[in-house]
Amino acid sequence: MQTKPLPCKRDKYKHFKAITTRWMDNDVYGHVNNVVYYSWFDTAVNATLIEQGVLDIHAGSTIGLVVETQCFYFAPLAFPQTIDAGIRVARLGTSSVRYEVGLFAQGADLTAARGHFVHVYVDRINRRPVPLPSELKTFLETLT
Repeated sequence: MQTKPLPCKRDKYKHFKAITTRWMDNDVYGHVNNVVYYSWFDTAVNATLIEQGVLDIHAGSTIGLVVETQCFYFAPLAFPQTIDAGIRVARLGTSSVRYEVGLFAQGADLTAARGHFVHVYVDRINRRPVPLPSELKTFLETLT
């Protein structure tokens, strides 16, 4: 029997990235539309990797492709609000990484939403899986 997903606490995440909501993130129901959460997952992880100098989106020979994603929603978020995106690495493979991301209203202790996505790192030209570059792997190990 599958158990119901529950919110996670802040201390479960290793790194945080602040994300500012935008007017266009809200839908007609007055809260952030569900598709925006997936964008925040991608933004939090990739911005962190770029800031750490382990991902070069313009000239790097390796890129990450999303092959799986999932999100659980617990509480609404809305514009204007700052979101704290917590990041951790749940699984580090040879060419893949499972990132887990928790989205918190700024200052909240429990996730408003949490989920994951899996990146498979591939050669930019032929799109075939390649081992994680050593600098990337070293940084990702700090998020486990």
